[in-house]
Amino acid sequence: MANKELLALTGVGKSFGGLKAVQNVSLTVREGTLTALIGPNGAGKTTLFALMSGFVRPDTGSVHLAGQDITGQAPHLNARLGMARTFQIVQPFAAQTVRENIAVGAHLHEPRRAAALALATEVAARVGLAAQLDKPASDLTVAGRKRLELARALATRPRLLLLDEVLAGLNPQEIAEMIPVVRGIAQGGVTVLMIEHVMQAVMNLAEHVWVLAQGQLIAEGSPAAVTSDERVIEAYLGHGTAARLRAAAAKEAA
Repeated sequence: MANKELLALTGVGKSFGGLKAVQNVSLTVREGTLTALIGPNGAGKTTLFALMSGFVRPDTGSVHLAGQDITGQAPHLNARLGMARTFQIVQPFAAQTVRENIAVGAHLHEPRRAAALALATEVAARVGLAAQLDKPASDLTVAGRKRLELARALATRPRLLLLDEVLAGLNPQEIAEMIPVVRGIAQGGVTVLMIEHVMQAVMNLAEHVWVLAQGQLIAEGSPAAVTSDERVIEAYLGHGTAARLRAAAAKEAA
């Protein structure tokens, strides 16, 4: 049986002054999938996440979560419905421990302090932070802070997790260590949509990819299909690149 539709965007658009940041974007995320949104810098990816999650209200179009219209609805209400997101720039509560930081997310559904801290311990194990629970968040490395951001979102018990460049700023070894963490979250039943520039991760993780350029969706499909799409090559590498690559390949084959 096909997975149910969990998130649906229809004709979503947003302008800031004369800048059309997002234009007429429609996409559907099905429950139980791990998908990705890619595109060059300035394509509008983070704005689109903000429109999905309620941090920014769209000028046009609609956003539905599990069939419910949540267009422009406040982020905390969307979180209660099961949508959580992470941010590119990680800002933990520096004076609190890792455990206390994660418990902040747990408090969305768990009013009791002891239960929230217990859930924080459980979530920390899922993201590889079990050994650092009592460490101040300010003492974490960049990789540790990325895991903490992920843990805080997971502690809200999301149905849908929006990951905004969770691998940004990590070295190759840290990226390789984080990939199975993200995969494990998806295998644990959380639907994941990720914005990502690290193509190694996209190729390893995503089953379906949307490509955004200048605020518009220009391609979608499997990672292999979109990375060989001429429109995508042009968006990333500039006009004429696809033709030059074709010519080079033909010359090499001759």
